[in-house]
Amino acid sequence: MISLNGRKGLVVGGSTGIGRAIADAWSQAGMDVQVLSRSQPTNQNKLRWSAVDLADQASAHSALKEAIREPLHAVCFAAVHYGERRTMFTDTPLSQWRQQLEVNLNGLWLTLSTTLPLLRKARPGLFLNVSSEVVFNGGPGRAGYAATKAACASLLDSICQEEDPDEVRLISVLPAGMVDSPGIRRRRPSDFDYATYMRPDSFGPVAVELAMKTGIQHNGDSLVVSGDGDWRSVRNSLPTSQSDRRRK
Repeated sequence: MISLNGRKGLVVGGSTGIGRAIADAWSQAGMDVQVLSRSQPTNQNKLRWSAVDLADQASAHSALKEAIREPLHAVCFAAVHYGERRTMFTDTPLSQWRQQLEVNLNGLWLTLSTTLPLLRKARPGLFLNVSSEVVFNGGPGRAGYAATKAACASLLDSICQEEDPDEVRLISVLPAGMVDSPGIRRRRPSDFDYATYMRPDSFGPVAVELAMKTGIQHNGDSLVVSGDGDWRSVRNSLPTSQSDRRRK
């Protein structure tokens, strides 16, 4: 275990939801955390923030280059574009597919290509990706989201096999169930009951422990996080599908 006091972290897509919970957890554990996102985090406390629009590739690359400074010990990629609601493939506009590609997949590629050189110098640096059960479970109404997240998983798996684990470790985390977040609430009716939904702060414990241990036992793994903050490897059991049509 190492202390996070004074260590540097970056969270891309950290204004709300799981990304914000990870940014807060790292910051509360002593890390100096920079957040990159389209909207500014509310009540950001000690978090530093810079604007980035991953759908604009040129400006996103510039924003990433401007935001990172040596040393850099941990990076979390939590940015995602889902869409307004679940949409069947034949009803999905090309513009939504392109937005999912730019944010979900190309955004991850840009973040990795920009930050990996600095993470290697941390020996080891930690790259934490916020994934989804759609990597393992396709489902109706989310073809673009599932395809891009699965591509992200394959990208990370390939890079993990290229990188020296003494220099950088790559790990994914994903929720065991639906998560109550602003993005989800935009897609639900106003009287929807979120009592069974996870809270984003369930990801705080795993994010802090991985940062403190630099992911030594979980390099290349995907960890399914439950509502009580516990987690398990997908190598032991795959996550449950959330493609129930009643959740459109």
